[in-house]
Amino acid sequence: MHIVAIDIAKFHHDAIVVDDDTGAIVVEPFRFGNNDEGFKTLMQNIRPYLKGKHLIGFESTGHYGHNLMMFLLDHKLTVGIVNPLSTKAEREKKIRKTKTDRIDCYVIYKVLSSRDYARMSRKKLKLQEAKTLTRAYNNLMEDIRLYKNRLQKCVDIAFPELNGLVTPYTKRYNAILKEFGSAKVVAKTHLGTIKKVLSIKGRGNHTKVDPHELKTLAQRSIGQNIDANNLEIEYLLGMIEFLEEKKKIYTKKIEEYARQLNSPIFSIPGIGYTTGLSILSEIGDIALFSSATKVVAFAGVDPSVYQSGEYQGNGLAISKRGSRYLRKALYQCILTVCNNSSTFKNYYNLKKSQGKTHLCAQGHCARKLIRVIYKLLTQNIKFDETALV
Repeated sequence: MHIVAIDIAKFHHDAIVVDDDTGAIVVEPFRFGNNDEGFKTLMQNIRPYLKGKHLIGFESTGHYGHNLMMFLLDHKLTVGIVNPLSTKAEREKKIRKTKTDRIDCYVIYKVLSSRDYARMSRKKLKLQEAKTLTRAYNNLMEDIRLYKNRLQKCVDIAFPELNGLVTPYTKRYNAILKEFGSAKVVAKTHLGTIKKVLSIKGRGNHTKVDPHELKTLAQRSIGQNIDANNLEIEYLLGMIEFLEEKKKIYTKKIEEYARQLNSPIFSIPGIGYTTGLSILSEIGDIALFSSATKVVAFAGVDPSVYQSGEYQGNGLAISKRGSRYLRKALYQCILTVCNNSSTFKNYYNLKKSQGKTHLCAQGHCARKLIRVIYKLLTQNIKFDETALV
């Protein structure tokens, strides 16, 4: 078998071809650009060695190798991804500290030769894309939350009584803030103008507001009309509206990805497209985990352990190691799963009856959910409530 080991960089890559049966280098290290011309150069140099059994591999170095991977998969070639920790361990076997393009390529070859790599496929690549998508969605939701918190601070200065009259972030709530900015302005505005601002047509999240009640409330308000604060409100409303529109686009794209993957995870009651795709993409290739316990540890929902001498810590919090996105998705959906699955609901109630706190019982259910997900993914079967009883 011929192995093509590639050392990835931002603007160019270095490659070497080795006959794995003899360990002989058949193509000396050569450099090619991270562009169309460079990819063609790569193919010209390695094409004679791709006729039989072959493997092309490189380190998982963020996004720099993504386009090359797509190019190789498009040519139906066998591609393997190496963990940088594996190449670091291989490199540290040498007593002398040296680093050259030739050595880096050969180190990657040695790791590939030891079969310490993950084979890539279109489906796995789709999961990586899904991870990027769901993480971006989570970051967007975090931005929306932060902007809303900032807006509430401004509202507390301009018109603190407004939240008691109008549901926050509805169309009329936003319209009042956008048009008037503060209670002082509302109090001085003609009732007809207020009615016009409140007369919002079309579909969406509406809330009924009496113009008379709004004006009376504004006249009694302790809010202040501060120009800087009003400008901040206008800016924050614009950002929130912009991000809410982006949220719709992300949600639609997430549903599209979820339908394409058609994973058994979506058969679990209470798991929707967003949390389901987030869990699925964060776990990635389930074959890389030899047991559900390892997925639990990867999610960081395993109990912490502390032991020193005769002391044994009990009732410690979860470890919170591994993927925080996976952990967040699990806790976001676990109560919904408990409400939609009698088995999970009974398990939650059992833990509560044993004196566990709400969060502790949630943690137990999250670990049970991972065990169920592991079985569904490894056996490619749909969720069956009766099989859990």
